[in-house]
Amino acid sequence: MITAKALIKLGFEPLVDFTLQNNSDGEGTFISEWLSATAQPSDADIITADTLAQAEYNSKQYQRDRAEAYPSLTEQADMAYWDRQNGTTTLDDAISAVKLQFPKG
Repeated sequence: MITAKALIKLGFEPLVDFTLQNNSDGEGTFISEWLSATAQPSDADIITADTLAQAEYNSKQYQRDRAEAYPSLTEQADMAYWDRQNGTTTLDDAISAVKLQFPKG
């Protein structure tokens, strides 16, 4: 299966250098049109780039987990206001708890 992220990893841009199309049999995607003046990469190059792109995506799972776990910006603003008023560290404590729960990979 060819993925846009693999071709992007190789330095190509969708709709500028290539277009992809889904197979009707549900077996993935294929390059429907190669638009770039640069030669189309080999299947092996695309597979390697896809593997690297997937590994990079997987290595940043903690970022996606943190983004969901942090209090909303509205809640953070409210915590910051009350921390200033009361001399507390509620916001810092909440952020630290999320960072401890989801450490960098």
